[in-house]
Amino acid sequence: MRDLFVTGVIFTWLMFVFRRPYQGVYLFTWISLMNPHRLCWGFAFNFPFAFIVAVVTILSYLASREPKQVPWSREMRLLLIFNIWIVVCTYFAFYPQLAWPAWNTIWKIQLFVFLTAMLINDRKKLDGYLWVLGLSLAFYGVKGGIFTIVHGGVYRVQGPDGTFIGGNNELGLALILTIPILRYLQLQARQAWVRYGLVGVMILTAIAVIGTQSRGAFLGAVAMATFFWLKSRNKFSSALYIIIAVAVIGSIMPAAWYERMETIKHYQTDQSAQGRINAWWTAYYVANANLTGGGPEMFKPPTFRQYAPEPYNVHAAHSIYFETLGETGYPGLAMYLLLGLFTWGTCSRIIRACKRDPERKWAADLAGMVQVSYVGFATGGAFLSLAFYDYPYDLLVVAVVTASLAGVIKPYARVGAQPAVGSAPSPAGPAGQWHRPAGRTKDAGRA
Repeated sequence: MRDLFVTGVIFTWLMFVFRRPYQGVYLFTWISLMNPHRLCWGFAFNFPFAFIVAVVTILSYLASREPKQVPWSREMRLLLIFNIWIVVCTYFAFYPQLAWPAWNTIWKIQLFVFLTAMLINDRKKLDGYLWVLGLSLAFYGVKGGIFTIVHGGVYRVQGPDGTFIGGNNELGLALILTIPILRYLQLQARQAWVRYGLVGVMILTAIAVIGTQSRGAFLGAVAMATFFWLKSRNKFSSALYIIIAVAVIGSIMPAAWYERMETIKHYQTDQSAQGRINAWWTAYYVANANLTGGGPEMFKPPTFRQYAPEPYNVHAAHSIYFETLGETGYPGLAMYLLLGLFTWGTCSRIIRACKRDPERKWAADLAGMVQVSYVGFATGGAFLSLAFYDYPYDLLVVAVVTASLAGVIKPYARVGAQPAVGSAPSPAGPAGQWHRPAGRTKDAGRA
């Protein structure tokens, strides 16, 4: 029955994609982040829903009148170069038979990152996209939060098997990325029941993060909560939400959870921590010896035999930084870090330009919450292998699209938006659509 329900929802939604290609971005993102088919037990579990949605979306987009233009900000240019570099690293990979299937997953995700940048080209579409991002993971936040409360935090909250977020560590980090997006949606909501409902969802999601019993996610949550309060428009209400979540967590989590978190201070005697450090040294030595690193899926026993300080202590990278270093070398790590820094810088520009403008206050709020998500990801990701997970790249696109719609950067300008400081006004065009500014010079479009 569950298989039929999920299949029915996806194919019903797919009908709207033929006339509105951006709905395909929504649907693909929902499938990619929530993985509803992985909650089934029958034919739907391995059914190629994402592939079908991708084909229909691309064909309907090519046949539509939607602008066929990528907003070539500095982030999008660098992301393209980074993807080309990943192909090079895959070609020279230690284990080609494993690397190419991994690359097959990566390029599909990245293709839709670029499609998202092209199709989410007005405020209404962006808001819809943010609801999809937020609710796709909030499902596990609400479910996991209730599960943690009912069972007193004894059992770990896990994600669906066979997905990026299948483990407790990975799900915890994904939920951390989601809470700031939910906060933005709550700030923009006009109906009281939606605002209060989202408060409850955020609190349950925070409880679910703790319920994963992931030490990396715990550190990410602490960093995210701190920056969340600093960036919040209403610091009193934000502090109240955090206090409520902490109070509930403190009252339900068992002593075993506190003992597990305490091991963070004593990593020298923790076998799991020592295994991760051994994997980090392995990535370092691989990158020193190979410009392109070891390629995707390089953290395997033969690699450790040759490069690890402890050859028989095989461990996953458990760090977005060392995962990228080991698999794509120093050039790949440099580009990966620059993508985050560029996105952060674009968000800062949005905040400076829009925070005092009532018409563009929404853009400043959203940029601030994207930064909060990035703080959580940068902190928790230091201990988790999620370098190629969809969500951070989706947030990169959100930052680029927001900056464009608010007139802060000009890969394309939005009609009616106030131009960035020092830029010329854009000519009139279709409302809410991308268009090239008149008199475009060779330097126009640079972020």
